[in-house]
Amino acid sequence: MAITKILARKGRLDVGIRYVLNGDKTQEQILTARLNCDPGHECRQMLETKRAVGKEGGVQYYHLIQSFQPGEVTPELALEIAREFAEEHLPGYQTVIGIHVDKEHIHAHILFNSVNADTGEKYHSNAQSYYRQIRVISDRLCRERGLSVLLQGKPTQAVSYIEWLRRSRGQPTFRSMLEADLRETIQDANDIGHFFLIMEHKGYEIKHGARLGFRLRGQERFMVPGRKNPLFTEDGIRAAIDGNLDEIAAGNRPAIIYRPRYEPYRRRQPQKYTGFMALYVHYLYLLGKAGQRQYPPKMTPHLRREIMKFESYKEQFAFLRAHGITTAEDLSAVRARAEETLASLMKQRTILNVRKKKRRALYDALSDAEALAPARDCYESGMPGMEEQFAKYMDAVSTLEQCGIPREQLMAEKAELYRQLADVNREIRQARKEIAMCETIEKNRPQMEHDIQVAERRGRQQEMELPSR
Repeated sequence: MAITKILARKGRLDVGIRYVLNGDKTQEQILTARLNCDPGHECRQMLETKRAVGKEGGVQYYHLIQSFQPGEVTPELALEIAREFAEEHLPGYQTVIGIHVDKEHIHAHILFNSVNADTGEKYHSNAQSYYRQIRVISDRLCRERGLSVLLQGKPTQAVSYIEWLRRSRGQPTFRSMLEADLRETIQDANDIGHFFLIMEHKGYEIKHGARLGFRLRGQERFMVPGRKNPLFTEDGIRAAIDGNLDEIAAGNRPAIIYRPRYEPYRRRQPQKYTGFMALYVHYLYLLGKAGQRQYPPKMTPHLRREIMKFESYKEQFAFLRAHGITTAEDLSAVRARAEETLASLMKQRTILNVRKKKRRALYDALSDAEALAPARDCYESGMPGMEEQFAKYMDAVSTLEQCGIPREQLMAEKAELYRQLADVNREIRQARKEIAMCETIEKNRPQMEHDIQVAERRGRQQEMELPSR
């Protein structure tokens, strides 16, 4: 089974070539091959090709990797597959191939020039070229040799090789462990600040931004589980902590509670609207009728696109109604208040971040002392390999003792600070949303008025033509 990925590189060609042909990884370059270039002159010839057609900038080379399941192929077979792949998919491209055997799984590195030596055209890498060419050719070459292949899935379902390998062995992955820890922490937490505190005590670093990121200490990258599951966004976590975890997990209700749907056309207790709200009521009525192909008799391409935005206009109307906006002056006032609120919140967040930075050493020590307590027990029981973790634990304990603040007090202070930061970030997002909503309403108003006038004109013309039929 070959796991393939392709990387576009703008760095130095010679560095990439040296890595692919590294003798320590390729059995003294025995497991290497070259296409359309000579040994020892690969870099020079690739650069000459670029200069000849005047395409020296941008992407310098592409680096394609084929990773095979441990024990499934020999180095020689991997080299054969990589060579055939390059000959079929990369005709005319100067290519360097190296089979690396320094890890448990054998993997082929295929580096090729971004410019074709025969045609002078640049290689274009995208999702279509990957799934319809690279994957297809690689899978076919594997099948021809009796090797297994990955089931074809959607691009969004791709996982790293390490994660796939652990799944295939029935081992837990970092992502699955993170999601399990998140669910457990949600059940144990009292509020959002307490949630962050527990996650840090479990050994996670947390990145606060547009999306929450988590990584265990020592991991290179943050994982963002909220991209695929709304339960693990900040709003989803808040809702779940409030007691809705089971309902959300069962799919009976969304993680984020949206504003109740507003229905402006009620027979009972009719309400008259003016200004902006009247404009939106009329426009929503127009779009609703146009969507049912009843009125107006003809739709312009623009109006058809507007119908697709029907739900967003309903949201804008709800915003106008909630803030009592009827005139342009009202809209400007709401926007000014939102901008003022945003500026104040940004100052609050800066102050909180400064406090957090001053206490960073103590907070990290608090997290390390909690997360590394099992390592201390293992070290004291005589388990080997726990020396480094035990040393970190002792450093953390020493830092906490020197500060003179009781650990319980420090934990409460940290939880409260994180709660305040989370609240401020939520309010900042809300303020930015209100500003964006004001800008959108102001931008949409002229076109809405035009569409209404056109629709009314056509309606009047239709009424005038009825008696003559």
